[in-house]
Amino acid sequence: QVQLVESGGGLVQAGERLRLSCAVSGITFALRSFAWYRQRTGDQREWLATISSGRLPNYAASVAGRVTISRDNDKKEVYLQMDTLKPDDTGVYYCKVVGTEDWGQGTQVIVSS
Repeated sequence: QVQLVESGGGLVQAGERLRLSCAVSGITFALRSFAWYRQRTGDQREWLATISSGRLPNYAASVAGRVTISRDNDKKEVYLQMDTLKPDDTGVYYCKVVGTEDWGQGTQVIVSS
């Protein structure tokens, strides 16, 4: 059974940085691609970034240049480094196994102005 557990969210001020983590179990981690999504209140989940099994990243235009996705195959974790946070970045952040409907429970990020 696949499990994804996000962590690292919290309340931060605009301009600060935050690193989110996603611990993954129940799959062959090194062979899979992973993605991060964000869901603002009242909106659909928005794709932010993907990292392939070969560590190739891909970013949504809305966050490119401010976020970095990475992975640690030994720890079976995926990360999302977010810099220069804005109030508009407030939302629940989820990680996902690409090509499946396996999601974590999300981690809340609140950016105050």
